[in-house]
Amino acid sequence: MIVNTFLRTIIFVDDKTFLDELRQEIQDLATRVASLEKAAADERPEQASKESPALKPGDEFWALSGLKARLGEHPSMEQGAVALVGAVTLPTGAPVAWQQTAGTAGLFEVEWDGRAAAFAALGHPVRLELLRHIFSGVHATAELASIESLGTTGQLHHHLRQLLSSGWLKQSGRGSYEVPPARMVPLLVCLVAAEG
Repeated sequence: MIVNTFLRTIIFVDDKTFLDELRQEIQDLATRVASLEKAAADERPEQASKESPALKPGDEFWALSGLKARLGEHPSMEQGAVALVGAVTLPTGAPVAWQQTAGTAGLFEVEWDGRAAAFAALGHPVRLELLRHIFSGVHATAELASIESLGTTGQLHHHLRQLLSSGWLKQSGRGSYEVPPARMVPLLVCLVAAEG
């Protein structure tokens, strides 16, 4: 369109009707650009506040407000919902972001004892220390065995098996372990929750 307009301008410069049309097209384009710039400017403050790590007064429950706004979107969320949310830079420098939301429908009617093994696996100080070292980048069994606070090689393997069977760890190779990405933020949430 612009190329055709330019060619018409070269050929029909003396045509008054054409010049009036050209002026109108330019004015329409200027109006559209101004509207787009305004819309982009209106979106920026909202986006900046979402990305800003600093909370403004009154924003302490921003995640809860967002969760409440979504209640009822799914049948499992009609009675409420819980969410785990986190964005972390690990000691290794690797970024981790995770969000998990679950509706509470039926949660109080089912047996909870099936989850006991996952909590029990976290209930030993050596296992928590082991997870901290793995988060910090120590993945190989040989490296972990050299850390005195983790006990003997036999004890280390016992703790590794407990964490593997409960899903807090996975093998990333022969004699190498890592915390699965879907367990990183939930594990950190458990640690924060235990602070009281």
